[in-house]
Amino acid sequence: MHSLKNRFFLLIIGLFICPVLTTGQGVLSFEDVMKFEDIGSIELSDNGNWAAYEIWPDRGDGKVEVKSTNGRQTFSMKLGASPKITSNGAWVAAFRKVKLAEELKAEKDKPKQGLLLLSTNDGEVTEFDSVQSFSFSENGKWLAVHHMQSKGVEDLKSKNDKLGRELVLQNLDSGDQFQLPFVREMAFDSLSQYLAYSVVDTSGAENGAYIFDLGAWESKEINTAENGFYANLTWDHEPQNLAFTKATLDTSYVESDASLHLWSASDSNLQTLIEQGESNDGFVLRSNNRLTFTNDGNRLFFGFMDAEMAALDSKKEEDEEDSEEEIDIYDVEEITDDRGLDIWHGDDPLIKTHEKNTWNSRKNHLYTAVYHLDRNEWVQLADHNIPDVSIAHNPDLVLGSDDTPYMKERTWDGTYRDYYTVDLNTGEREQFLEHFGGWVNLSPEGKFAAYYQDKQWYLMDTQSLESKNLTAEIDVPFYDEDHDYPSDVPGYGVAGWIEKDAAVMIYDKYDIWRFDTSNGNSRNITEGKGREENRIFRIERMNKDRDEAFENNEDLLLTSYHDLNKNFGFYAAKTNRSGINRLLEEDKKFTFVEKAEDANTILYKREAYDEFPNIWVANNWKFNRTNKLTNLHDDLHEKWNWGKAELVDWLSLDGKFIQGVVIKPDNYDPNKRYPIMTYYYRFFTDRLHDFNEPKTNHRPVFAQYVSDEYVVFLPDIRFEVGRPGFAATKSLVPGIQKLVEMGIADEDKLGLHGHSWSGYQTAFMVTQTDIFDAAVSGAPVSNMTSAYSGIRWGSGMARQFQYEKTQSRIGKTLIEAPLAYIENSPVFYADKITTPMLIMHGDDDGAVPWEQSIEMYLAMRRYNKDVIFLQYHNEPHHPQKIENRLDYAIRMKEYFDYYLKGEGEPKWIIKGEEYRGN
Repeated sequence: MHSLKNRFFLLIIGLFICPVLTTGQGVLSFEDVMKFEDIGSIELSDNGNWAAYEIWPDRGDGKVEVKSTNGRQTFSMKLGASPKITSNGAWVAAFRKVKLAEELKAEKDKPKQGLLLLSTNDGEVTEFDSVQSFSFSENGKWLAVHHMQSKGVEDLKSKNDKLGRELVLQNLDSGDQFQLPFVREMAFDSLSQYLAYSVVDTSGAENGAYIFDLGAWESKEINTAENGFYANLTWDHEPQNLAFTKATLDTSYVESDASLHLWSASDSNLQTLIEQGESNDGFVLRSNNRLTFTNDGNRLFFGFMDAEMAALDSKKEEDEEDSEEEIDIYDVEEITDDRGLDIWHGDDPLIKTHEKNTWNSRKNHLYTAVYHLDRNEWVQLADHNIPDVSIAHNPDLVLGSDDTPYMKERTWDGTYRDYYTVDLNTGEREQFLEHFGGWVNLSPEGKFAAYYQDKQWYLMDTQSLESKNLTAEIDVPFYDEDHDYPSDVPGYGVAGWIEKDAAVMIYDKYDIWRFDTSNGNSRNITEGKGREENRIFRIERMNKDRDEAFENNEDLLLTSYHDLNKNFGFYAAKTNRSGINRLLEEDKKFTFVEKAEDANTILYKREAYDEFPNIWVANNWKFNRTNKLTNLHDDLHEKWNWGKAELVDWLSLDGKFIQGVVIKPDNYDPNKRYPIMTYYYRFFTDRLHDFNEPKTNHRPVFAQYVSDEYVVFLPDIRFEVGRPGFAATKSLVPGIQKLVEMGIADEDKLGLHGHSWSGYQTAFMVTQTDIFDAAVSGAPVSNMTSAYSGIRWGSGMARQFQYEKTQSRIGKTLIEAPLAYIENSPVFYADKITTPMLIMHGDDDGAVPWEQSIEMYLAMRRYNKDVIFLQYHNEPHHPQKIENRLDYAIRMKEYFDYYLKGEGEPKWIIKGEEYRGN
């Protein structure tokens, strides 16, 4: 299948004829990219009157902008980031970042971030220095500012990392401030009557749990103890109960076991729920914890640690040996105590690298328990047999799972678990799934559980443990119709539950279905319009914090995506009937941002390839009135030759329908042929209406190439299990041929760029065809036979699962199918390559071993191929340092310019660069 450039045959179609657009011809430079501003961290006040958002460039200094949603008032907070708005919209706070130039100049004593507080009444800004964190009270009348550690205490903190820091509490109405020293933790209650805080001071004498009464403006002691350590301050939702743990610090600041307490604001009663040392055998209560009240306030979830693991944290350093003691230089045990050794045993549940990587999470694992506040007793729910329990707010049961029997399989297969129901009142458990590789979704009232297995959805009664198949009789697939991996085919997920556990909603590829739990009867909520019209509908939950069930007759806001036309929209539906209503749909991309908590105001984004995703505001979720709130980059076509995006389609070599995105310059001339820069991975046509944000990184900036009179091509790829490289070639190359036949592409100026998985595809593809004139391959796998038993150093996992089950798509072991590994490895066909190739890899890559690029480079070099390898020092899978990101972006552009446009004579391309020491 070599030299496809001369062997592909496709129908010739008429050339596209369109007028030349006379617009700005500016080229987007690397400096332009670094200065290009983006919107981030969008916040909307609960009353819907104010929005706050970041405006920051790719590199440099930015700001937070605060704007009334009616568009009449705008304020700016220079260097602001991560804004938060009070519920009443009266105040906005944001971190004050350090100017980049100042940060770069400072070698020691780096300047620290501060805080900006803005009044939306007049725009006045108050500043705070050296701020670690901040929060508003729920009613928006108080601001708590947690400062960084002061210089005088920093040396002490190196010995006691639990020392508190100064907290400033400010009344926003009066401006009065209260200084609270050595505060470790803080938490406002939901009714804005109290601020709870814990203290760890330098002497340990004032350590304790306190509350600041926001009505009386005074602090009150809840409980104190010399060298006490109070943590996990957690308020209940309405009863104003405060839960926390209490431990003791020894002279080395090591924690003891903890106790669990509950303080009531109504009568200031402090109750000890669990005494220090009170636990089941093999478990202890520690400050490493996570406390959660149930919605009804009747139960408190917490966790125990494994006693042996907890002891490792508590182990004190051994006393140094007497320097005068005789040393036996031949003591074998003494010598070997300092060995550097890991023992890899064939029966280890996890391979050593994965074991090390997951050590902290396993050591600190919490075994869930529940305290029943109405009867003052606790029940341990998780243990070594069922280590994982998910909390739930129903009064009867939770779900537990255990993956320990199947840990070894993770190396080559995936994650499997045994699933159990766990009784909240007794801790008794019953198994209902074994060796299960999916997720189980428990209904809000705990009566049912939904799960997906063997391409079908099942509903289980949690009392009888009987399951029924919900989807077997429905003549549409509920499995992923585009799945092209060796793993089991997944489903599309649960959309939600109906109140009182009356029904569960489930997605297929296009539509939303409702299944009654009483009889399994189904209703297509979207009336089958999704599948009929190629629209993918999904529910947009307007209250992001809401985890309860939908009402039986609730209005639903749906997002839509047209799977062929690639445009987006919003639709309306009902939970208890079939039918949809279009609310907003254009040849654009729409993204829901937020709905105001106490108003109808909606924020959303609208974008296209040539339209920046500005913020828009709607008066309600039906989008009856909409207005553009921000106006960034409305002059793209005036400043730069930005271009336009359109769809094309073709047939792969084996007749599969495939689409791609073509981005042409504004001054596109149909009588001229253009150099092509192809960028791809798997499915990219859903980016037709994406605004390609200019960023300095390993990805090409589309507008930078288009403005310099390239055409950018984003093709979809349809893979085959066992033949991923060939499938990519069969999908993509006919798309290139289509561009040539349409008169768009210059067949002698065809570029190919890929990174990671598409870096592999790029390296493979140039061994199969000579159609490309330059290729850039970032972090590629070149030799599947050596990569198969390599390590993903970032996670510590072996790479075998990736080939047998996931992305690399071989579907068999190296022993079972050695030829498949060889046939899909570009290194074995390096002698066939005629395309110049630039390889890039960071030598600290935790995903793809950088030795894979060395193998490809050496193979090409051995056969005198045109190859250059860029090795970036101490960089991971995607280069992170600005100097390396920018350097790679420049070299990538120079490489394509040199080979596709004949521009420049870069010495590094022509002669390379000799090593001359550091």
